[in-house]
Amino acid sequence: MALVTLKELVQRAYKSDYAVPAFNIHTYEDALAIVKGAEEMRSPVILMASPSAIKHLGIKLAACIINDLAMNASVPVVSHLDHATDMDVIFKAMKEGFTSVMYDGSNLSFEENVQNTRLVVKVARSFGISVEAEIGRVGKSEEGEQLEQILTEPQSAKGFFEQTQVDALAIAVGTAHAMQRQEAQINFERVRQIQEVVDVPLVLHGSSGVPDEDLTKISKMRFGKINIGTILKTVYVKKIKEIVLNNPGLKDQIVLLKDASMAVTEIVKGKIKLLNSSGRV
Repeated sequence: MALVTLKELVQRAYKSDYAVPAFNIHTYEDALAIVKGAEEMRSPVILMASPSAIKHLGIKLAACIINDLAMNASVPVVSHLDHATDMDVIFKAMKEGFTSVMYDGSNLSFEENVQNTRLVVKVARSFGISVEAEIGRVGKSEEGEQLEQILTEPQSAKGFFEQTQVDALAIAVGTAHAMQRQEAQINFERVRQIQEVVDVPLVLHGSSGVPDEDLTKISKMRFGKINIGTILKTVYVKKIKEIVLNNPGLKDQIVLLKDASMAVTEIVKGKIKLLNSSGRV
């Protein structure tokens, strides 16, 4: 259908009873599998290139993969740079065609986070690119490295948004990156407190670890974007192992990756159903 901006999708979701699913990509095959799942469910979707994906693919190739898939998709697709901490990487991503970037200043002081985010927003606005930022800190890094979790304070969220005017605001309310089990305990009271003082689509990171019933509940609480990554990597690798074990004579990597990607598509469809975003295009 089209390559769109984050703002276009999350504003619609924010005003309705669903959230837009955002999935991390690492290869062409898993990116294609995600789009297939979104098309089958008629759901808008956000394809995210995380730091590990950028390290593997490079900014230019990551943008080419996502943007080409988006332009040929039958559903709206956002090309999103996820968890970027380096300004140079963010500006290069803008140049290469990402329609959305996340500046992650969660490890900085409040003042530094605000200052850097404002600069990113200023540059992004001139190119019609959306910006997501984070206040508070989600436990663990993308690769599972232990980090201190800092729950988002409502007044900090309010001040941060007022000073930055980002298009989407990621908050820390009990999730963690790289969770292998659905054991996250969402602080719903903290979510409500933040929503009382901030009028902006919220983003939940680390959602692979959120129980299904909580994922559905929070998707209807003015969260515009829900990030999902770890579970896709897990099922993709698991399926590859299974295929190789059952087909020791297999010599075609294209067949291997294509068949393994089907498992990713099924997870994507399941998450879309939970987030109530099917049929929203």
